Amino acid sequence: MPKAEIFQDIPLPTSSDTQELWRWLYTELRAAILDGRLKRGARLPSTRSLAQQYGLSRGTVSTAFDQLQAEGYSRTEVGSGTYVASGLPDRTFVARSATRSAPNLPPSQATLSKRAQETLKDIKTLPATHSVGKAFRSYEPAIDLFPVDLWARISARVLRRAPRSLYGQGSTTGYQPLRRAIAEYIGGSRGVRCSPDQVIVTSGAQQALDLLGRLLLDPGDRVWMEDPGYPGACWALRAAGAHIIPVPVDQDGLVVEAARKLSPQAKLVYVTPANQFPLGVTMSADRRMELLEWAVSARAWVVEDEYDAEYRYYGRPVAALQSLDRSGSVIYVGTFTKMLFNALRLGFLVVPERLAGAFEAARSLVDRHPPTLDQAILAEFITEGHFGHHVRRMRQTYSERMTVLREAVRKHLGGLLDLTPTAAGMRAVGWLPARVSDKAAARRAQMLGLELTALSTFTMQHSHKPALILGFAGCNPGELRRGASVLAAVLGNDERS
Repeated sequence: MPKAEIFQDIPLPTSSDTQELWRWLYTELRAAILDGRLKRGARLPSTRSLAQQYGLSRGTVSTAFDQLQAEGYSRTEVGSGTYVASGLPDRTFVARSATRSAPNLPPSQATLSKRAQETLKDIKTLPATHSVGKAFRSYEPAIDLFPVDLWARISARVLRRAPRSLYGQGSTTGYQPLRRAIAEYIGGSRGVRCSPDQVIVTSGAQQALDLLGRLLLDPGDRVWMEDPGYPGACWALRAAGAHIIPVPVDQDGLVVEAARKLSPQAKLVYVTPANQFPLGVTMSADRRMELLEWAVSARAWVVEDEYDAEYRYYGRPVAALQSLDRSGSVIYVGTFTKMLFNALRLGFLVVPERLAGAFEAARSLVDRHPPTLDQAILAEFITEGHFGHHVRRMRQTYSERMTVLREAVRKHLGGLLDLTPTAAGMRAVGWLPARVSDKAAARRAQMLGLELTALSTFTMQHSHKPALILGFAGCNPGELRRGASVLAAVLGNDERS
């Protein structure tokens, strides 16, 4: 019978070690097995002797032994004892313990796919929010004014009354009452013509764009993109293998005539017609009809992204492009992130009826279904009229904040920055003198705590005058005035240098 090993070299846990004692013992024994201090086939001491040696209970030692055996590091022979498994390979079955380094192995030569490397090289991620309302953050609504108490009451009521089925598997295309509420709301507010069966609930607009790229494009297909435009859409469609065709934008939106010359047989066009990102222009009626006529003739798709079209400050919101579509060429993308709060990762697609089945199947591959309980809360929020009330309230608030920004720019930034009044949305464009680098100005402003972006960051090929994108919706008036003062110092230094 093999002699039992003695473990004098296993250090006792320190007073700062918070892991359970059985896990500490299991980890040390496993490390000793893997680095060869405990040989294959060696008999381990009895639970009694190990308990005495380290001042542990026998139950603690037994739990560690059971875990080793469950993972195949040891075996127990009735009436004989516990042994290190003899079937462990010499150096290929290696784990790294918490206290010792595993034997050196050659570095892995496995790499990302070429497609992934190409896709990810330009992608920038947004940081987690640690404060709200910072000048001039452009992707954040007025979180400080969101009715959290009302949302909490609705949440409590939904959770209290929800049938057990809502805790089970959800619908792939989304919670039916929410899909119905979305269809009714956008039909009334945006003129979108659809049934609830055409609504696909997604985890935000970005997932919607990812699904569109997967289903509508083959590698190498040409896609018209507004230039400047929304990078997230470009990244999602490029990840699907699209060949991006940057198309210039003027005061009437995407220049369809220029796009036709660049690539007449594109497979898809991505547009933000109600409030072009980031310039803020509205696509004219003539351009809308021209774009729809091209889509029919080219047998192409039009992806209409309405991320904040509800926030229009002059007159009523412009009807959606989808409302003019009679051919089933337009796919409408919406999100609640900009309308309510960022943490609510819910958006939606409105697809032609003939695509509903395909999108349902594709949606199930991504994450099975969107979170049902969050959808149920949002459905109540919409159907009880709170969503419409909140949008109307924010439209007034954002209009007031835009006015504050214009006054602050006039006071602090006269001659340094020319702010274009925006008719809609949550951001404005501040034009700089031609000799100033907008990227350099943005970097200096960011060093002083401002959050703004250079217009050139959003351009691919067609250059514009230098400009800064200034978000105002999520900033209270005091923060907007402070931000304008700080930016004046940045740009004033540029003028003097």
